[in-house]
Amino acid sequence: MRRCLLALVAGCVYAASALSATIDVDAPVHPFPHFWEHVFGSGRAILTLRAGYRSDLREVKAVTGLRYVRFHNILHDEVGVYDEDDQGQPLYNFSYVDQIYDGLLENGVRPFVEISFMPKKLALRQDVHPFWYQQIVAPPKDYVKWDGLMRALAQHLVDRYGIDEVAQWYFEVWNEPNIDFWTGEPKQASYFELYDHTARALKAVSPRLRVGGPASSSAHWVDDFLRHTAAEQVPVDFASSHGYADDSVADLLGTHEAIPVDQRVCRAIAKVHGQIAGSAYPGLPLMWTEWNVPSFGDFEARDTAYVGAGLADDIAQCDGLVDEMSFWTFSDVFEESGPGREPFTGSFGLMGLGGIRKPSYTAFALLHKLGEQRIAAAEPGTLVTRRHDGSIVIAVWNLVDPGSGGGESARRLDFRGLRRGATVRVTRIDNQHASSLAVYEAMGRPRYPSTAQAAALNRAAALPPATRLQLRKDDSMQLALPANGLVLVEIARDQRLHR
Repeated sequence: MRRCLLALVAGCVYAASALSATIDVDAPVHPFPHFWEHVFGSGRAILTLRAGYRSDLREVKAVTGLRYVRFHNILHDEVGVYDEDDQGQPLYNFSYVDQIYDGLLENGVRPFVEISFMPKKLALRQDVHPFWYQQIVAPPKDYVKWDGLMRALAQHLVDRYGIDEVAQWYFEVWNEPNIDFWTGEPKQASYFELYDHTARALKAVSPRLRVGGPASSSAHWVDDFLRHTAAEQVPVDFASSHGYADDSVADLLGTHEAIPVDQRVCRAIAKVHGQIAGSAYPGLPLMWTEWNVPSFGDFEARDTAYVGAGLADDIAQCDGLVDEMSFWTFSDVFEESGPGREPFTGSFGLMGLGGIRKPSYTAFALLHKLGEQRIAAAEPGTLVTRRHDGSIVIAVWNLVDPGSGGGESARRLDFRGLRRGATVRVTRIDNQHASSLAVYEAMGRPRYPSTAQAAALNRAAALPPATRLQLRKDDSMQLALPANGLVLVEIARDQRLHR
């Protein structure tokens, strides 16, 4: 067998062991909302006032379906929301809150409001979390004052933006109370008390406000939370939890199974999905409000083309199990460990410091092109979708764990339902194509890229023009995908036999 000289050639010949997929473009479909690109996490609230943050927000929104942004610390003292006078009476100041939310709305994005963390003068104790910005993670000293703050905040938002607008937001109570972001005791019962007060206070302003929790780490507490809210008749409009591919199987699932990191997020989501289905709220939306692909430690996979293949794989696995997945984060304007030091450090964001588009940005941009319906029958590593206009969009990827030694993979796609000699458009990204990281390394990894260097990096991150290919006489095409290569195949409606 001869080896292809090009990575994408319609008539390329491969060994019989090449993976194959048969794609019937007229097969039944199911709805395929883009649940992976509607919500993104970001650095804490005050960072939204920075020009770099807002620029990154616009960059990501331009190539994704971004609708909501979630961040910590809207109640932190640096936002100036809460104070008390000499008699201990509450004083509220929402001027920075307005600037924060105005900035999102002006850019066409709504808040996914995380109610956190505790203002100093309202805290039961000065329990400071180890993050660089030293938020307080203690319960309130006085629930009457907490309730008053929640009602005042909600009423202010409704007065400023109108109930028709704010009713489209989400209000999530706290962040990961099952770990060190909450020091109430007993931990779970005290969080439930916080949730009960918060939910009831928000609903007292308007029953149309949407509130949920428990915003737990590693898929914990959701079943207990739903039992509690049902028993106590506490309002709940959605359930939320978190889970990362780097989390252990024992933490996420409570088992000791040998589950690859690439499957852990969706296995955790499936667990919680099942808990909701078996609860008093079987139709309750599930919001996975933090996640990311595995980092693979020193390989810093989140800066590489691995994100594209990993994201596509998670999309395929999690389809039908979750309403929204909030990728953590859209930008490296992010200071949990202090100010960033350089553009590529394996951090969470799609946009690196200085507004540099990372490979993850390019991956999200490519997968944004997927259709709004999914054709169910597809082999692993292949995702087949249909757009509302009748065109077909197929993602094909070669997921390889960094350091595993895996390499190129050959794929064959056999089509049914296309006219003879149909043409397709093919776009690919990998570690050497549409990769700002490859160019950054060729530059010698400058810690502070110049303006010209940053512009060159962003040009390198742009999606390349699609290659137009004609199918073989047997209505097939062949692909060669390098490790973590991701390919998008687009077929116009007029190439189908039945339109």
